[in-house]
Amino acid sequence: MSDSVPMTPECYARLQEELKNRIKVDRPKVVQDIAEARSHGDLSENAEYDAAKDRQAHIEGRIAELNDKLARAEVIDPKSINTDKIVFGATVTLFDTDSDNEVVYQIVGEDEADIKQGKISVTSPVGKALIGHTLDDEVRINVPSGTRIYEVTEIEYK
Repeated sequence: MSDSVPMTPECYARLQEELKNRIKVDRPKVVQDIAEARSHGDLSENAEYDAAKDRQAHIEGRIAELNDKLARAEVIDPKSINTDKIVFGATVTLFDTDSDNEVVYQIVGEDEADIKQGKISVTSPVGKALIGHTLDDEVRINVPSGTRIYEVTEIEYK
């Protein structure tokens, strides 16, 4: 995979911090845990050793994943975007015509999506459906419970 990974500056910084922590804290700790478990003798029946090796595999896998994402990162600062269309980084206010409710979503990368914070992934069905629309557009989005119809009432880049 050589596709770029869109993310906000905040997400990029958070992933860099996690990578640094995995390399400087988690990796040395698990190496120490493996050495300690080895010192307990027979490795064939050593649950501590097996658990430490599993943790090591998980940590190394996450380090590789973070390195890959950061190498392919396309950092996009929403404040620098100047368009009237919905694109990555947009904070969109939608009016749900069925429920007469307003919802606000920010379109972000997969690593920062959190529906409780109103952050949806650009690759999610809702995120994909919103991309390219402009103010006052009617957007039909297929969700598990059926088709929802939203009207775009505000687009901000903040």
